[in-house]
Amino acid sequence: MYALQTVKQLIKRGCSTDLLCYPDSRLCKEAFGAEITSYQIRFESYLNPFRIIELRNLLLKNRYDLIHTDATRDLWIIVPALKLAGLNIPLLFTKHIGSSVIKKDPIHKWLYGRVDLGLAISSVIKNNLSETTPLGEDRILLLHDAIDTELFNPDKTDHQKIRNEFRINKDELVIGMTARFSPGKGHEEFLLAARKIASSFNNVKFLVVGEPSRGEEEYAGRIKNLAAELKITDKLIFTGFRKDIPQILAALDIFVFPSHAEAFGLALVEAMSMKLPSVCSNSDGVLDIAVDGETSLLFEKKNHAEIADKVIALINDPGKRIAFGENARRRVLEKFDFDVFTEKMINIFEKQIARSENN
Repeated sequence: MYALQTVKQLIKRGCSTDLLCYPDSRLCKEAFGAEITSYQIRFESYLNPFRIIELRNLLLKNRYDLIHTDATRDLWIIVPALKLAGLNIPLLFTKHIGSSVIKKDPIHKWLYGRVDLGLAISSVIKNNLSETTPLGEDRILLLHDAIDTELFNPDKTDHQKIRNEFRINKDELVIGMTARFSPGKGHEEFLLAARKIASSFNNVKFLVVGEPSRGEEEYAGRIKNLAAELKITDKLIFTGFRKDIPQILAALDIFVFPSHAEAFGLALVEAMSMKLPSVCSNSDGVLDIAVDGETSLLFEKKNHAEIADKVIALINDPGKRIAFGENARRRVLEKFDFDVFTEKMINIFEKQIARSENN
């Protein structure tokens, strides 16, 4: 859905933009509902000659100034189509997830040789691109993901709505995390920390927001069983899937981001945009977002005792919570606002188009 949001922003700024997507996908359906010009190609296998010709014909018909993809897998259809069409227009991609596969063999050198620029959503992904692909430093650029800071605006959100829904008292402090139920998101550490915190404070509640993806139901069951084993179910609320994340975040006093590894961490950015102080793992993409001692308190990943200690430190210092929240919102507005992101992206596009036209 990030691609769809980007397209909407580009169109909003007067950039004529078409979307290429997989038929019957959620992205395709959402684009149709938003009246975005979209084309569908059923890209199912690498180097499929029929799909390559189909895309070649589309490119020759519409004569685009630039192509940008959000998946490196798409290079297997885009690069051959561009070669076959004889088009020299800029080709960019955004790398969202790290990879351990080294792609420096001859076929990948040929594919990536046609790429003008790889955009990385965080420093750790930028390093990963450099280590695993043939792209040189001059063809890799950092461009952080972003959010709609008006949607995640604490001044436009009802702070009591969710508290009333779950019958949370006004004097209770609410500590929460938002993540799908998946190994590595840190649910175990969150619950273990919650037990220690709850043993020290009577006026605390814990919100766990999210649901398992398909195939992860067993893991979600284990997490709920762990909560029962730790005897904290009276302090814990599993909200399930929620669309009203801004309202959920507005109900919190402290946000915890215990993920073991994240390419970036949009959930953390959303919480910071809502002026929430946070306790975060000190790894990967988090280091591009949170500032230890300024917006957040960082802990060693997987260390539930340290999570508890950092949360307790914030519980005991209301002034620090307020200061961290103000700093967090300011940092998001400066660095991770979608308008800021879009302006940077357009500037990148314009430079690449100008360079292509001058060659």
